[in-house]
Amino acid sequence: MSLRNKITSVQLTDVGRVREHNEDAIGTNPDLGLLVLADGMGGYNAGEVASGIAVRTTLEFVSSACEHADRAALDPGTRMMRQSIILRDAIARANKIIHQTAKSQRQCEGMGTTIVALLFHDNRVSIAHVGDSRIYRLRRGRFEQITMDHSLLQELVDRGYYSQQEAARSTNRNYVTRALGVESSVEVELQEDHALPGDVYLMCSDGLPDMVEDEDIHLTISTFNASLDLAGQQLIQLSNDHGGKDNVSVILAQVLEPFPARSGLLTRVKGIFR
Repeated sequence: MSLRNKITSVQLTDVGRVREHNEDAIGTNPDLGLLVLADGMGGYNAGEVASGIAVRTTLEFVSSACEHADRAALDPGTRMMRQSIILRDAIARANKIIHQTAKSQRQCEGMGTTIVALLFHDNRVSIAHVGDSRIYRLRRGRFEQITMDHSLLQELVDRGYYSQQEAARSTNRNYVTRALGVESSVEVELQEDHALPGDVYLMCSDGLPDMVEDEDIHLTISTFNASLDLAGQQLIQLSNDHGGKDNVSVILAQVLEPFPARSGLLTRVKGIFR
């Protein structure tokens, strides 16, 4: 079942006001309900290489794996677990390719990238992230960050050295403690969420929250919620108006209607004898 008419999304990226080139990468598979965003780092143009590998590998791996999974007769619980595992394995594969490329090509030495990904399925969404790119959710007027940064600053907040308010004002917000390509393996953080009609998910590189307060991000999405494209344009404009010190990328996705999984033949047969 294609999710193209169940989930609507827009993706935008901008170099900002200071950087000479864009090291962010974004990509989606609307039929599959897959959205991916990466923010590269390290060396001249190498961050661009890392983020591109991350997005491309994740899209290709998940698309192929989900095609094979759809052919199997799985109960809902197994299917849900399978989707999260596919997403995790896709990002792990991307990490391996980036790490090997960085080791084998001198111009790519030291490169890495953050990543956030959403995979919608069965009225749910699998969420994966590594690094400090973020995912927010707007549900019934409540706006909240649903990923926690893999950063030194967030660790200090978790240990009680900083409050969230102090952290928001800190100038040392970009020291990531986890990224793709740095080591031969990486721990991918996974979550599952119920996806409800009307939910809006925002995926963004740190170029947005570093320049724009969460309250202003919330206000912008709420104000322009009739047009995701306009909301995305306004978010990028806000980031640039506040200095645009980094590349900024956003993906906005809205759940339009329920998208339950189609029951396989085996599941339907089992239901007859219950």
